[in-house]
Amino acid sequence: MAEIFGRNPVLELLKGEKSINKILIAAGAEKGSMLEIVKLAKKKRIPIQQVERSHLDKMFPGQKHQGVAALASPVEYVDWQDILTRAREKNEDPLVIILDEIEDPHNLGAILRTADAAGAHGVIIPKRRAVPLTEGVAKASAGAIEYVPVARVANIVQVMEQLKKEGCWIVGTSLNGKLLYEQDLKGPLAIVIGSEGEGLAKLTEEKCDFLVKIPMLGKINSLNASVAAGVVLYEAVRQRIG
Repeated sequence: MAEIFGRNPVLELLKGEKSINKILIAAGAEKGSMLEIVKLAKKKRIPIQQVERSHLDKMFPGQKHQGVAALASPVEYVDWQDILTRAREKNEDPLVIILDEIEDPHNLGAILRTADAAGAHGVIIPKRRAVPLTEGVAKASAGAIEYVPVARVANIVQVMEQLKKEGCWIVGTSLNGKLLYEQDLKGPLAIVIGSEGEGLAKLTEEKCDFLVKIPMLGKINSLNASVAAGVVLYEAVRQRIG
């Protein structure tokens, strides 16, 4: 993940089109040109995190960071509509993965790798309370980050509603769902995977058209998020090519 520091470099980065994951600002530095940085970041809905100046000192030892840094994505995000366009250009029913607050970069990277292998058209992640695209994610994806479009959105639930209007069915993974292998997963589909510890948020689950569960025959009642994504995704693939 590119790390840009200094007021003018960060301001110029904000004025451009480069995807930015987060702005870090040292406590007490919100004055002068920093106010313009904050204003522009908020306008672009880029998360702003206040940190101790010592945190930036450790990130940029011996450098004049001026109390601000920007963490940029290793690849560009896309608009979520671009994912549907990609499916249409291939004359395929959309197959989309929505991740609800996945925080582990290894999980996100593994999901991107599976998404590429299964021919999914893209992945949608939230801007807050979730891992963004980082170098760690890129490494875990084994190169798939370069081939799978990722959209980063402010509100997952609103995008789910928009996907419904575009003709997609929304399926969520939940212990309250129907057995995965009994559910029709053909046609335009968005698969929603919950966080590693909590699963789907209540509102997210309520907005799904239907829920599915993966049979658990052992002592453990849940799977790693990336494994669950792979199981559901490949059941959808099996049904589509079967």
